[in-house]
Amino acid sequence: MASPWIGSDIDLPTLHQYRLADRLEFRLACLHNKKVSFDNRSEIEENNQTREDGIRRRRRSGTWPRTRSLNAPSPVQTFGPCGRIMKNSSMVILDHFKPFASIKDKLMTFRDSKDDLTDKIDFIICLGGDGTLLYASQLFQQSVPPVMAFHLGSLGFLTPFRFDNFQEQVNNVLEGNAALTLRSRLRCIVLKKPDQNTSSDKPKGPQVPTNLLVLNEVVVDRGPSPYLSNIDLFLDGKYITSVQGDGLIVSTPTGSTAYAVAAGASMIHPSVPAIMVTPICPHSLSFRPIVVPAGVELKITVSPESRNTAWVSFDGRNRQELCHGDSLRVTTSIYPVPSICAQDQISDWFDSLATCLHWNVRKRQRNLDDDSQINSLTHSTSDDDILDSLEREVLDKEEQIANVV
Repeated sequence: MASPWIGSDIDLPTLHQYRLADRLEFRLACLHNKKVSFDNRSEIEENNQTREDGIRRRRRSGTWPRTRSLNAPSPVQTFGPCGRIMKNSSMVILDHFKPFASIKDKLMTFRDSKDDLTDKIDFIICLGGDGTLLYASQLFQQSVPPVMAFHLGSLGFLTPFRFDNFQEQVNNVLEGNAALTLRSRLRCIVLKKPDQNTSSDKPKGPQVPTNLLVLNEVVVDRGPSPYLSNIDLFLDGKYITSVQGDGLIVSTPTGSTAYAVAAGASMIHPSVPAIMVTPICPHSLSFRPIVVPAGVELKITVSPESRNTAWVSFDGRNRQELCHGDSLRVTTSIYPVPSICAQDQISDWFDSLATCLHWNVRKRQRNLDDDSQINSLTHSTSDDDILDSLEREVLDKEEQIANVV
């Protein structure tokens, strides 16, 4: 999906006007089943090449991409104020949402997994949820610029900033007053078994990436097969165990609060250098999640005795099949994701645990206010006391009857 580079010479009212024109054109096209042409469309097309060349030549210091969740509000409402701040800061804006048909030809775009953004981006602002941050991470398969994530999604565990006072927060970060959390990523390499029967004349389908970086986890599961998976696990070349169940999760400390915690794993602070290995529904009462050092290399293969193949996915993307003889190598990458903190490393993490996962939420036990409550809880009533109280009640009733007579 292409994304426009909006230069600072395009003001927000003009952008909003183009957006409204696009919506009107879409409605008319749906009603009349034809595309409506505007009077100024020809003029726009004539100036497309000239404007595009001008934008391509302009390169200002400080470029920042913005990614947006599909469920987020209209980009004009949320991106506009951010764009005004970046425009005043003389920064080029990279908006990552579906480009408007009337202006997309006037903007520079990039293509996912085809254009290298390593040396073009200096600062990332994410508007959305955790999935938006994961998508921004996979755009950079090497070094990642600092990421400032605003919470506009549903969960928002990885997005500590609120959009209410974004002007103050963005300006504060641009002035250099911000702390960073280096979130480690996993380098995942899929090694396919050489197929001697493959013919060079056989048409090849789309190539699936086999070398990826993940921020949360890599998941190996049984896929559509009804049989349990049988996966062999190696650590630095040494056989560790076989996983018989639904699959295996290899996660970073950041991903320990995602799929791994749902599978029964512990939660690890993102600053801890570690790799978590968590089985998915293992057919064993003693197979517990384990934590290994960050510097080791894990190798995952399909056991020769397995009745079916396995499937692997990377942060929920690029799902592909692992056949017998294939292997998956996983180790900690040297390219972490520098995430900007709203407060600090510790406070942000525990605030997310409390607000998003409701960690350790329980009704508070009341304290003992006075001695009367203590006596009522600690006093033990004997059988003799009960009999005495009943006898007194009987005597009182007899006395009342005698008085009446």
